[in-house]
Amino acid sequence: MSRMTEWIGRILDASGWLAKASALLLVILVTANVLARYLFSTGNVGLQELEWHLISPIALLGMSYALHHGEHVRVDVFYEHMRPTVQAFVDMLTALLTLAIGVYLAWVAIPYVQASFSMGQGSPNPGGLPHRFLLKAFIPIGFGLLALQALGALFEAVATFRTARKGVHE
Repeated sequence: MSRMTEWIGRILDASGWLAKASALLLVILVTANVLARYLFSTGNVGLQELEWHLISPIALLGMSYALHHGEHVRVDVFYEHMRPTVQAFVDMLTALLTLAIGVYLAWVAIPYVQASFSMGQGSPNPGGLPHRFLLKAFIPIGFGLLALQALGALFEAVATFRTARKGVHE
């Protein structure tokens, strides 16, 4: 199981790197668009749309990365006072629920992306970005990564639960 968990961690770290790169690109792009607008009285619709499009990889790739590294928001008021076996049990339930949600949302989003691809959907704005299906593809990818992260968390919680139960019975 530890090999599988390491492999999942590497995938999630790569997705986190892409989310971070998208965030950096967004900052650079917004700065360039603002400077172009106010210093040169010019703008590009495609670059302005790209600003909005970059939010998708930041959020959808970043959510599983943040969860993997424990940087998500959670309320530890009760959790920190639980015994290790109860904590591991809560972690298993949470991982199972997250796994189910991630798989379901990834599955439901696939036809949405396929429809966008089949109609060749692009921006309705003149000078806007084509291939909107590429942006929409982050939905099943992001939730698939969330399911993968939940699977890794489930493996870890099961291992922790087994270790904690051994300690209780010895």
